[in-house]
Amino acid sequence: MGVGVIDRKRTGLRAALHWGLAIPLLVGGMSAAWAGPREQAKRMHDRLTGVPPSAEVLDDMAARISAGNAVGAALLAMENSAFYNVTLKNLATPWTNREQTVFAPLNDYTATVIGLIRDEADFRRLLYDDVIYVGSGSGIPAYSVSNNAHYEALEQRGVDLKTNLTATAQSSLLGIPPEATAGVMTSRAAAKAFFYAGTNRAMFRYTVLNHLCKDLEEIKDPSRPADRIRQDVSRSPGGDSRIFLNNCIGCHAGMDPLAQAYAYYDFEFNRDTDPNGDNGRLVYNGAGTVDPDTGTRVQGKYLINAATFKYGFVTPDDRWDNYWRQGPNALLGWDPALPAGGHGAKSMGQELAHSEAFARCQVEKVFKAVCLRPPGNATDRGRVDAITASFKGSNYNMKQVFAETAVYCMGE
Repeated sequence: MGVGVIDRKRTGLRAALHWGLAIPLLVGGMSAAWAGPREQAKRMHDRLTGVPPSAEVLDDMAARISAGNAVGAALLAMENSAFYNVTLKNLATPWTNREQTVFAPLNDYTATVIGLIRDEADFRRLLYDDVIYVGSGSGIPAYSVSNNAHYEALEQRGVDLKTNLTATAQSSLLGIPPEATAGVMTSRAAAKAFFYAGTNRAMFRYTVLNHLCKDLEEIKDPSRPADRIRQDVSRSPGGDSRIFLNNCIGCHAGMDPLAQAYAYYDFEFNRDTDPNGDNGRLVYNGAGTVDPDTGTRVQGKYLINAATFKYGFVTPDDRWDNYWRQGPNALLGWDPALPAGGHGAKSMGQELAHSEAFARCQVEKVFKAVCLRPPGNATDRGRVDAITASFKGSNYNMKQVFAETAVYCMGE
C-alpha cells in the first residue's frame, strides 16, 4: 500500500475521530448550557425527592426559576413527602450503624435528623439537645427504650414522616436526666450501635466520622500529651514502643480525653438470649450511682484490659478536654466562644457541633446526595464554601443547604 493511501486513510480517521467525539461533546455542552427552566425544575425535583413532579408542581417550579427564584423552586420540591421518607432517610441511616449501610430500618436517630431538618431547626442541636422525634399513626406501638418496634412500624406502614413526626423531650422517654441528653448520641439507636460492648470510643469515632467527615487516621496528632490515654492501650505493642509513639498516640492522645465524656453511659442487654442487643437499652449512671466494677459513677467498661498498662490513665469521672484545639487539628475550626473542656456528652457534643468542620461536613454530604458526586474541582469547592457560609448565616438550616445545592446542580 502506498504512502499516499496510508496518509489519506489516517486523515480520514482523524476526521472521523474529530467529528465523532466533538459532536457529542458539543451537544452535551449545549444541552447543559441551554437547559430550560422546565428541564432544570424536573432535574431539581428528581434529585431532591427521587420521584417526578406533578404537572402543577413542575409548572410552578419552572415559573419560579424563570423569575430568578430557583431556591424557591427547590423549597417547593421539598414539600413532597418523598424528600423526608426517602431522601433524608437514606442520607441519615448510614450514620446510625457501624456498617454504614443505608439498608437499616428507621430508628430514633434517623427520625430526629429528619425532624430537625423538616422544622428548619438549628442543626447543631443534633449533637447536644434534649430532643427526639417520635411518630404517630393508627396501630403504631409506643416508643420503647428496649426495642425499635415503634419506628419499624412507621416505616412498614408507610407513614408520612413529613406530617407525623413530633419533637419530644428525650429525657422524658429514655429515663435519663436532661443534662445527660446529647441529641442523637444518646438516642437508643446510637447507643445500640456505638455503646454496644467495647470501651465507648466507638461513639466518638463514628460521631466525628459522620458529623465532622473526618476519620481518626485523618486527624491523628502524635504531638499531643499522652497523659489521658487509658490503661487498655499498650505502650509497646509487640514489644516495640516506637509503634505506640508513632501511631497509637496520634489517635488516643486526643480521642481518650474527649471520649471520657461518655464515662457514665452504657448499653445493657442480655448477651446469652439477645446477643445483638435488639432488646437492650441505654443506661446512665446518675448522681449517687456507684458502679460495682469501678467504685465510682464511671461504667465498668472504662476498666476493660486495665492490666495492659497499669500505669495508664484511670477514668475518675466524665470530665472531657479537647487537646486538638492546639496543633494541626486547630484547623477543624473550634468555636473560641466555648470552653475547651467540660463535663458530659452534652457539652462535648456542643464542642463538636460548633466547629467549622461540622458545618462544612453537612454541606459536603448534601452535595454528594443531591449532585450524585462529591465536590470534584475548584468550582465545586468554591460553591461548597459559599453554601457553608450561607448555612451558618441561616442559623444552620439544612433546608437552605439542600436548596442551594440543588440550584447549583440543576443545570449540569
